[in-house]
Amino acid sequence: MAKWGHGDPRWIVEERADGTNVNNWHCELPANRTERDATNWSKGKLRELLVGVMVENEVGSCEISDLKQVEGEASCSSRKGKLIFFYEWNIKLSWKGTVKESGAKHRGSVEIPHLSEENEVDDTEINVSKKKGDGDSLKDLMKTAGVDKVREALEDYLKALKTEFTTGMILPTKTTPTQELTTKRKLTEHTFQDSVSPMARDAVGVKIPTVTIHMREIFDTSVEQLYRIFTTKDLVQKFSKSSAVIEAEKGGKFQMFDGNVTGEYLELLSNKRILMKWRCKSWPEEHYATVALNFVSVVGQTELQLNCKGVPVCKEESMRKCWEKQHFEEIKRFTVAFGNPEQLN
Repeated sequence: MAKWGHGDPRWIVEERADGTNVNNWHCELPANRTERDATNWSKGKLRELLVGVMVENEVGSCEISDLKQVEGEASCSSRKGKLIFFYEWNIKLSWKGTVKESGAKHRGSVEIPHLSEENEVDDTEINVSKKKGDGDSLKDLMKTAGVDKVREALEDYLKALKTEFTTGMILPTKTTPTQELTTKRKLTEHTFQDSVSPMARDAVGVKIPTVTIHMREIFDTSVEQLYRIFTTKDLVQKFSKSSAVIEAEKGGKFQMFDGNVTGEYLELLSNKRILMKWRCKSWPEEHYATVALNFVSVVGQTELQLNCKGVPVCKEESMRKCWEKQHFEEIKRFTVAFGNPEQLN
């Protein structure tokens, strides 16, 4: 063992001003290995990504309503500049669905008996079951489109595990001027991607921790009328009490609240669903969330289901208030003030 103050070549990895053991390169001794327990973090992330997953077709709609069980563990260790992941999960989910024609409601389960690093997500077994009775058409919907959506959510979990959770585990090493220049050039050339993962990047490549928001609200108006309120310029300007730009078509732009909210329509399924790129003026430059609005008819009323993915963590509360106060409450006042929904034209 080297004497105090003497440099032993076995332990000198690189010169660093902070004296940090870069990437645990001298991990020949187990005590020097960096490892993080990702179990609790993973349970929260899996719930966030899986609960609220929705699918719909001409027969009906289904939604993952609850995470009944998540058993297992996950961890990440860093050794010689490499990250090593371990995860093994047994997951049980509940789903509920509604048949469009009859309004009949059905429930069932989704089981993922063995999600681990041993298999690709596409090869992971996912079983769908339904409680006794009719509703096989909804079960078929869950076994096809529903399973696809669940796999997407599992892929998002693994991406977050390998990026968001591991932030800071791999430290930068000493670079030469040429390497620094190359790094800067790559950052300059970085093209921003839509914020659809729990860890996004701003316009200069800085990672932004994000959250997903799920909200629901009941409106005393028809699905058709509520859909129009969100997609018709005059009606948007009336409930928002401000100027607006609304190009309600795929690829069309929108601007609300005098330019404080802007974005683009990614999908419009008439009277059923609106998918948008969405950003508030105060957010990091070029950072967008993905907002999905699902319209569900409920006996003379409409349930609006909001799923907003990619909201900067520091803006979660203000985003919720934006929807609660500036959208939900104002739209309700707007519809009540006119009485007959047809008078909103």
